[in-house]
Amino acid sequence: MLPTQYAIFSMKFKSVCSVRPYSSKKGISYFTTPIYYVNANPHIGHLYSSLIADAAQRWHRIRNRGAKIKFATGTDEHGTKIQQAAELNNSSLPAYCSGVSDRYKVLADKFNIQYTDFIRTTCDTHKRTVEKFWDRLQQNGVLYESKYEGWYCVPDESFLSDFQLTKRTSKNGDTTFVSAESGHPVEWTEERNYMFKLSSFRNELEHWLTTNENAVKPRKYRKILEELIRNDNALVDVSVSRPSSRVHWGIPVPNDESQTVYVWLDALVNYLTVAGYFRTPEAEFNQVWPPDLQVIGKDILKFHGVYWPAFLIAAGLEPPRSILCHSHWTVDGEKMSKSKGNVVDPFQRSEVYTSDGLRYFLLREGVSSNDSNYSDIKVVNILNSELADTLGNLLSRCCGTNLNPSQAFPMFNQRWFEKVLENDVTRRLIDHVTELPGVCERHYSDHNFYKAADAVIATLHAANLFFETLKPWELKKEAWRANELNAVLHLTMETLRVTATLIQPLIPVLSGRLLDKLSVPVNRRRFDDVLEPSWTRGHSDEKNLTSETAVLFKRIDDKRDKGRKIN
Repeated sequence: MLPTQYAIFSMKFKSVCSVRPYSSKKGISYFTTPIYYVNANPHIGHLYSSLIADAAQRWHRIRNRGAKIKFATGTDEHGTKIQQAAELNNSSLPAYCSGVSDRYKVLADKFNIQYTDFIRTTCDTHKRTVEKFWDRLQQNGVLYESKYEGWYCVPDESFLSDFQLTKRTSKNGDTTFVSAESGHPVEWTEERNYMFKLSSFRNELEHWLTTNENAVKPRKYRKILEELIRNDNALVDVSVSRPSSRVHWGIPVPNDESQTVYVWLDALVNYLTVAGYFRTPEAEFNQVWPPDLQVIGKDILKFHGVYWPAFLIAAGLEPPRSILCHSHWTVDGEKMSKSKGNVVDPFQRSEVYTSDGLRYFLLREGVSSNDSNYSDIKVVNILNSELADTLGNLLSRCCGTNLNPSQAFPMFNQRWFEKVLENDVTRRLIDHVTELPGVCERHYSDHNFYKAADAVIATLHAANLFFETLKPWELKKEAWRANELNAVLHLTMETLRVTATLIQPLIPVLSGRLLDKLSVPVNRRRFDDVLEPSWTRGHSDEKNLTSETAVLFKRIDDKRDKGRKIN
């Protein structure tokens, strides 16, 4: 149903769309990745989209104790490209789709993507949802039959207008048209199909973008959409079906089997399928809808930032509360492509760097507004420096049996701290740890994961400097300084507890192992558990360390990777 702030339809739309007030609170927070097209196997770009969404929803869980979350990912399995891919692989369409879809599910599981729903657009539930959504659009008078003449890009599964094309001249002088955005070839298409009145929704789309500063982030992509929506040549009615004689692998248009639902309309409805559209009672659906955060790559910005909200508004539904659009990954400064042989296989790289290691690198280095660069040399340097040395080595040292023969997380005692507090490095470390939760909260809320990692690593650097300056191995030599040693060990371990809790969205496995080692209960690993470090509370009991290994992340021998070709 249509929320109040979008009730600015022309009168013909108002007559068919119901209205309900926008609710700022829902019972369930809804996060989504894009669903991945099964014409090829997953690469690090696909993984990065999933990691962003996963880190965002993990932060939401940590930040809001007791939060209920629906988190969806999955695969898009209809369309011309899938027909062609199955033929090239000498496979039946169902078998081909299942094989590649399984790879994406394994990818999500391997990298600890904490999804609640994995959807496939070939499942019966989704087909029924698409049919119901189509019926609603038709009832609301926003679909009509027409003859379409124009350019179609099969690789992008996208209709294009003249201004979205560019000329390309081959070496032999032949001139062809290609998509100006993707560079993929286009073909002239003439066919009868159903059209969606996209041109009627300029005001609604502008309202969505201008009244909600979080509608599309970062601002760079929001501005691109604003310009697109205001362009008369861009905001034209769009085809939402294809003749089934051309695209037979898809969902038939209800009551018209001569037409197949356009693959992008079909795919976008997956988010409604997961939310229970038309399958669950209205009150239950409204606990989930609208999505709180939808993560996409910049190549599908138009579909999610123009078509998707327009489809939803036309059906009387609220658009997403926030779309987070990210840029792409280059490899050693070059565009990633099969022809160049530089497509990075996340399964292969995880064998060298571990799943959490590759998670950390991508979230540490990725920046939403600009393309990021993947380099194996850079991966090794960052993981060795930050995970093995800065984080892992600090844990190993304070848990070693030489310094800590009783294998304890010493209690906090204010009198023990009086001596160590005389040092500037101690006071600087305490300032870092005390301020870190607020800093991380700000960066995670803005989805600047690399900035959160920066802040955590800066705090750990301060902890390592503190450890080196106080020289606990020297304190261990003199029995009368045992309390001073315990103070050093406690402050170091408390720093590790706080940083591990806050870095869980980035490296859930490693942080979990660290917190296990320190005997931190699972129900004490939330944001509010680190707002008051032990010296703020004024007390903490001694805890025994567990038998979990203190070797958190082994250094990577970069010689292992020399000459290894990226497939």
